[in-house]
Amino acid sequence: MKKTILFVILFAFCSEFMYAQKDSIKQVEKDSLRKVKNYYPLGSNILYPFRGKNRIYEFPEDTTGIQTKLGPSFIVPAALIGYGLITLKNSGIYSSYKADIDIDRIFKNDQSSIDNYLIYSPYAEFAALLLLNIKNRDDFLNTSILILKAEIMMSAIVFPLKAITHEERPYSYEKGETGVPLSERKKDKQAFQSMPSGHTAEAFLAATIVYREYRHISAWYGVGAYALATTVGLYRMINDKHWESDVFVGAGIGMLSSNMAYAFHEHRWGRHEVVFVPSFDNKNKGFSLTYNF
Repeated sequence: MKKTILFVILFAFCSEFMYAQKDSIKQVEKDSLRKVKNYYPLGSNILYPFRGKNRIYEFPEDTTGIQTKLGPSFIVPAALIGYGLITLKNSGIYSSYKADIDIDRIFKNDQSSIDNYLIYSPYAEFAALLLLNIKNRDDFLNTSILILKAEIMMSAIVFPLKAITHEERPYSYEKGETGVPLSERKKDKQAFQSMPSGHTAEAFLAATIVYREYRHISAWYGVGAYALATTVGLYRMINDKHWESDVFVGAGIGMLSSNMAYAFHEHRWGRHEVVFVPSFDNKNKGFSLTYNF
């Protein structure tokens, strides 16, 4: 089980990083740039955590929509969602039922509420980086709008799916195996909202935001965020709140929501500048007006 989870997460990260080279780094060379020294409090030559030695980084401006291609945005989320769907119940090479048995055997004494506390932990990492004056790719207004868009899309997918799929959670399913009737289990309003995992979707959404905002500096910031999100997904299974399939589908939805927000965010808010410039041609006096669309 551990090997399966680590392999899929590694695949997801490597795929995202591969597209980052084409999707972000090359684009930087074509757009207006700002030197990294403007964003590091101790100077651009200081070796900050996870930065390459003696490398000079530059930041793209006004390139959110340009940098994100719609096609590549689907690849990794589709792989996660696809894997989750083929492991539903007793299906697939390593089904959700088999995974649940192994998790209960290996982690039977490790249940914890840590998943409820770590759900927004990638955002906490994001805030810590900002407090350290490590500048993210976008300004505050556009970053806030991107997060809002992603959260709306994720919620619009996750909550209707929970009602449509009506999948029973592992802890409730196990009650049925011990003889608790279905009518009694249905009294628990949360017991049949297993697919997909909302906690995992939220954590991976936030992790993807961190990764996309800081991947031009170092991919390790994204690795840290995805590690936190993976911990959330793992403990949703350890705590018998979700099946393996729920967690993988939730992770895919979270990543997809963030990627789609970036893909559709082509309009840069707060960048419409009005400039009045005095003009004089020896005969006429006046002002010229420039509006930056």
